[in-house]
Amino acid sequence: MTDLEAVFRREWGQIVATLIRVTGDWDLAEECTQDAFAAALERWPRDGVPDRPGAWLTTAARNRATDRLRREAVGAAKLREIARLEEAAARLRQSDGFPEDAGFRDGGFRDGGASLGEAGLGGFPDDRLRLMFTCCHPALSLQAQVALTLRTLAGLSTAEIGRAFLVPESGMSQRLVRAKRKIRQAGIPFRVPAPHLLPERTQAVLGVLYLLFNEGYDRQDRPALRGEAIRLARLLARLMPGEPEAGGLLALMLLHDARHAARTGPDGTLVPLEEQDRARWDRAAIDEGLDVLDRALARRAAGPYQVQAAIAACHATAAEAAATDWPQIAALYDRLARLLPTPVVELNRAVAVAMSQGLETGLELVDRLADSGRLDGYHLLPATRADLLRRLGRPAEAAGAYRHALALAVTDADRRYLTRRLSDLKV
Repeated sequence: MTDLEAVFRREWGQIVATLIRVTGDWDLAEECTQDAFAAALERWPRDGVPDRPGAWLTTAARNRATDRLRREAVGAAKLREIARLEEAAARLRQSDGFPEDAGFRDGGFRDGGASLGEAGLGGFPDDRLRLMFTCCHPALSLQAQVALTLRTLAGLSTAEIGRAFLVPESGMSQRLVRAKRKIRQAGIPFRVPAPHLLPERTQAVLGVLYLLFNEGYDRQDRPALRGEAIRLARLLARLMPGEPEAGGLLALMLLHDARHAARTGPDGTLVPLEEQDRARWDRAAIDEGLDVLDRALARRAAGPYQVQAAIAACHATAAEAAATDWPQIAALYDRLARLLPTPVVELNRAVAVAMSQGLETGLELVDRLADSGRLDGYHLLPATRADLLRRLGRPAEAAGAYRHALALAVTDADRRYLTRRLSDLKV
C-alpha cells in the first residue's frame, strides 16, 4: 500500500465529516475531499509526504470548499465558520502538535456539536463513533443509513458497499444519491442526537461496525478497518452497557479476529476453518470474546449478534475440527434464521445441517436456495454447493460448481482458494 493509500484509509472519514459539519453539503464535502487527495497525488511524489498529511489534506479540502462556496454565494454565515477554521489551521501550523484549543484531533477537526457529556450521558469521547450516530438518522432507511455512513466515514467505494449489500454498484449509487437528497430536502441536522433518541440509531451503528469489520476481515489489504471496527465496538459496548447487542457484536468480532492469523496461507490463499492450525489462534482474544458474550447473554435479551457470537464460540472452543458441536451450531442457526431471515443465514444454516444431519440433507437446502434466485451473483452459494458435492464424492458436478464460484469471486484470496480446490479434484 502506498503512503497516499494508507493516508486515505486513515483520514478520509475525518476530512469528509469536517466539511459536512462546516458546509452542510454531503456531495460538496466528498468532492472537495476527493480534490484534496487528487492534489496530493500530484504534489506528494514531487514534494514529499507532509509531516502531518491529515492536516495538509484537511486544509486543501477546506480551501476548495471555500472557493466553491464563494463562487456559489452559499452564505456569509458559512464563510465566517470557514474563516474560524482557517484561524485554527494557522494556530496548528505554528504549533508542534494538535492542541486542543485549535480544534484539531489526529489530523482532523473535533465535532462542533453538543457532546453526550453536555447532554448528561457522561461524554461521547470518540469523534468517529459520534459521527456514526449522527449519520444514522431514522428518517432514512436502515440500509441507506449504513451505506451512507460507510461511504462518508470509512471511504468505502460504491462498488465495495454494493458488494456488502449484495446489490449492483449502479443500484447502490442510486440509493446513496437518494439518501443525500433526502437529507437536503428534509433539512436533517448534522448533530449528535438527544440521549433518548440514541436507541433508535443503535441498530444502524452496529450494522456499520459489522460491515467495517467484515470488509477488513475479508480484505488482506485493509487490516486497519478490522482493528478500527473492534476499537469502536469496544468503546460502544462500554458506553452502552445496557445494550446487550453491543456486547454481542464485540464478542463476535473478537472471536472471528482470533482466527485471522490462521485464515490464510503464506501465499494469501484462504485456509478453511477445519484445516486451520488452531495453535495459531489468539487465545487471549477468544477468552475475552467468551467473557463479553457471557455478560451479554446474562441480560437474557439475545439478538442476532449474540447468536452469531455463540456460533463463533462453538468453533473457537473446539480443540480440533472433529470436536465441533455441529448439532448445537445447527440449533443456533435455526434461532438466527428466525431473528434474521436472510438468504445468507439460510446458506450458513444449510452447512450446519449438512455437517450435523447429513450432506445430502444440506445439499437439498442449498439447491432450494439456489432455485429461489435470492443469492444470484453471490460466489459463496456455488462454492458451498461445490464443497458439499466434493464431500459426497461427485467430483464432476463439484468442478462445475467451483468454476461457477470462480466466475463470481471478487478477491484474489477467494480465487486462489477456489482454484486450488478445483485443481485438487483432478477432473
